[in-house]
Amino acid sequence: MSNEVGRLRFVVAGGGTGGHIYPALAIAHGLKERYPGAEILYIGTARGMEADIVANEGLPFKGIAAAGLKRKLSLRNLPVLWQAGRGLLQAYGIIRDWQPDVVIGTGGYVCGPVVLAAALIRIPTLIHEQNAFPGVTNRILSRFVKRVAVTFADSIKYFPYREKVRLTGLPVRPEILAADRETGLKKMGLSGDKFLLFSFGGSRGARTINEAIVAVIKMFAGDTRLNILHVTGNAGHEEFLDRCAAAGIKLDRAGNVTIMSYIYNMQDALAAADLVIGRSGAATLAELTALGIPSILIPYPFASENHQEFNARAMEKEKAALVVLDHELSGDMLCRKVAELLNDRGRLAVMGAASKRMGKNRALEDIIDCVEELLKNSKQ
Repeated sequence: MSNEVGRLRFVVAGGGTGGHIYPALAIAHGLKERYPGAEILYIGTARGMEADIVANEGLPFKGIAAAGLKRKLSLRNLPVLWQAGRGLLQAYGIIRDWQPDVVIGTGGYVCGPVVLAAALIRIPTLIHEQNAFPGVTNRILSRFVKRVAVTFADSIKYFPYREKVRLTGLPVRPEILAADRETGLKKMGLSGDKFLLFSFGGSRGARTINEAIVAVIKMFAGDTRLNILHVTGNAGHEEFLDRCAAAGIKLDRAGNVTIMSYIYNMQDALAAADLVIGRSGAATLAELTALGIPSILIPYPFASENHQEFNARAMEKEKAALVVLDHELSGDMLCRKVAELLNDRGRLAVMGAASKRMGKNRALEDIIDCVEELLKNSKQ
């Protein structure tokens, strides 16, 4: 199907959030490693954050129109349907001209028109679902594609054609897989003989987690058994410091507390961590399980279709994590849970082993294997 004999072409599509964009980029790089000389085109939304991110990765990019339907019947869906139809025509034109050998979608509204256009002209297609509860776009697309790669075993039951589904996991950044505890502790400037509690709420932070962590810091400040590393997020940093001051916490005198607004070397912090407190986005959980880290998960309550709670419950079911819903979270509750785990290292070890069992360190290779299978089938 490629224009040049021996030269493979791929389209990857994913947009809207980093949770869709970064797996698409990981797959793109994996394809280049497996197939040196392959040409890869990234299709995203014309005004999405992916346009800037993809440009920095050096991949050619084309933007199309895409929008999501409102969940309730509404006249506001009329322009959305118009956008979707326009996006499908744009995607059809790009794919017809590019003539890829395989098209891969990782989620977001843009995947609908791109993957559907490819399927309609009989180009082999694969979608990757990051979450335990699949998004509506991927549930629809699963009827048309050749392969569905999933992160969680829990999501398989939501796809009607099970024979298409492969449990691969979610690609994890190489620097995460390469990190080790001793190096991580050294780079973070932390003692290797102390327990490390690492908490964060994502790049922008999470107010409810920030509020609850204040109580944890107050309880354990100066405790010689552990170090606490908390990332507030840029938006909530000053408010967090004010809350600590109001609670009578002298951060500069605690000796075992490090507060950061943002962390650039996440791989070092994760490698050093004995317990993580955070949200339950698919990328975060892929990293935790790759390293076998036990966690206390607080799902983001406004995630689409409540997918973060489904992700967290999948971890809880395997005894890899404790789950606290955002509206139930309090400083006292979090203090109790941290104290219980700090005093029960056997339970922590069980959680860590369960987390490690859930890890899929070969996720990228397994996804590329699915692509290879599609290529072989298309030549038969």
